[in-house]
Amino acid sequence: MKKIEIPYYKTLTLEHVVLDYNGTIAKDGVLKDKVKALLPELCENYTVHVITADTFGSVKAQMEGFDVVVKVLQTDNHTAEKAAYVDVLGKESCVAVGNGNNDAHMIQNAILGIAIVGDEGCATPTLLQSDISSKEIADTLALLLNEKRLIATLRC
Repeated sequence: MKKIEIPYYKTLTLEHVVLDYNGTIAKDGVLKDKVKALLPELCENYTVHVITADTFGSVKAQMEGFDVVVKVLQTDNHTAEKAAYVDVLGKESCVAVGNGNNDAHMIQNAILGIAIVGDEGCATPTLLQSDISSKEIADTLALLLNEKRLIATLRC
């Protein structure tokens, strides 16, 4: 857990990082190499959750060996299910990261929402609901590991 005081913005007490899988930390069902390199340190600082419809059926195998919670969506309403997942964890302690249209409410609900404009682009509603947008997931994970970068981005 990290407590980060951001001048003239808010104080964040972050415990959970909720990551969308495909389009965010994976491409075509395969975990990105840069994510593999940063994930162990992220897991030392936060409880990391990977949430996905598992379109390619690969998430459990790809996440093997990492200390993460894998949540495979069970309903047809992925948008509502992702948002509810953040609510159950406690939105005041969650960072939500995603790129798809079905990530917009999850990102809106979390105390800190980050939109990734990566290989697949980013759905406009998700971008508009985010506190931060990032061009690359590795940059986002590094931001969460270096609180001074987060402060520099969000301070007013």
